[in-house]
Amino acid sequence: MKKTVAVVGTGIMGKGIADNFLKNKYKVYVWNRNPKRLTTLIKKGAIKVNSPREAAEMADIVFEVTANDESSKAVWLGKDGIIAGAKKDSILITCATLSIEWTEQLAKLAKQVTRNFFDMPMTGGRTAAESGKLFLLVGGDENKLKAISSDLKAIAGSITYFGKAGSGMKFKLLLNTLQAIHGVALGEVLRVAKETGQDVKKVGDFLSERPGGTSGKGAWINYQNPPKETSFSLNWMTKDLRYTKKMVRSASSGQAKFKTPLLDDTLAKLETGIKKNMGEGDWTNINKLK
Repeated sequence: MKKTVAVVGTGIMGKGIADNFLKNKYKVYVWNRNPKRLTTLIKKGAIKVNSPREAAEMADIVFEVTANDESSKAVWLGKDGIIAGAKKDSILITCATLSIEWTEQLAKLAKQVTRNFFDMPMTGGRTAAESGKLFLLVGGDENKLKAISSDLKAIAGSITYFGKAGSGMKFKLLLNTLQAIHGVALGEVLRVAKETGQDVKKVGDFLSERPGGTSGKGAWINYQNPPKETSFSLNWMTKDLRYTKKMVRSASSGQAKFKTPLLDDTLAKLETGIKKNMGEGDWTNINKLK
């Protein structure tokens, strides 16, 4: 018998997760802070619940897919939270990108009530979420991960295990930091090309292949044709780099402080975009900012 699934938070990524479990004939319970966003999923067969606690009470596997630490705490904690409703043998998963501090605290809370917990942030954007080809970056018990790997195939094209709880989240912050640095660096090089009279199209086409890479190619595609739909907003990329900076400060505590000039400069650029009201748009739009 297939496990029952709950998805708490049905934005771009959470909606994709719920939709693909439905396509694979799972019973799916859904909750969202704004219930109007559940309409499409309900029409496809998802079952609406009235609280994160109720979602956890009904499900074998619970996916939390909210925006940040604040929204995550709101759905995990309290009398109506996931922790309060989680069944004894359930699997509790955060797919959000969160601070390391909160992720580790969340893992401890789950352990206190003897529930299985994974930090399982994802990458691949809207396209991967909608197609069921997410890249899942996992921290937690490796043996318990193997037990649900067949279920995760409904939403993932790749599952990579990084170690104990918190390890998946640490990698996700590093990944997004490097993607942001690559994307912003490409924009700067293209501005130099333009100012020095080069053919920007030829420069961009070549650089997207050599040195290339996913983030460089994506930034170049969006530079030429700004996306009509936001895959990953500037607000969220900025939030993630702030969490990385917080992780760096924590790692440096009591030691000689190490410097991260590329992170700092990239974060400053993203924050400038926020001040110019670009936050809701795709983060790659930052390369239109001089």
